Amino acid sequence: MSKNCRFAVAVHTCTLLGMSDGQPLTSDWIAGSVNTNPVVIRRLLSSLAKAGLVTSIRGSNGGSVLARLPEAITLLDIQQAVDEDTEPALHNQPPNQKCPVGRGIQPVLRRVIDRAEAAREAVLSTTLLAEVITGIKACS
Repeated sequence: MSKNCRFAVAVHTCTLLGMSDGQPLTSDWIAGSVNTNPVVIRRLLSSLAKAGLVTSIRGSNGGSVLARLPEAITLLDIQQAVDEDTEPALHNQPPNQKCPVGRGIQPVLRRVIDRAEAAREAVLSTTLLAEVITGIKACS
């Protein structure tokens, strides 16, 4: 079971764009920082562009830039742009309803997952990309 890292890579990408002082960055350059294939970055940039978070500049000096100021982008904006299915999944197959645990596990887990999701969204919706940029600068 692998973890979805699209969110982390998208925040990394947006942070780079936010720190570029408006200079367009290529997917190759971003991929070098993320240590991934440029195709992965181009797919993420496409999702971020559809959400209105980044824009592309064509030409020999082109690349991607943020479409909004980092102070106007929340981590929830980024997460919603790149993660199609953000909700933790329950069982792939329905549990055995003859078993007391199998019969009760999904409703109980659903309540826990709903509470956890609400807390996660609350944190992401109040955390700005600008805060990530400030944190990165403090680490340098």
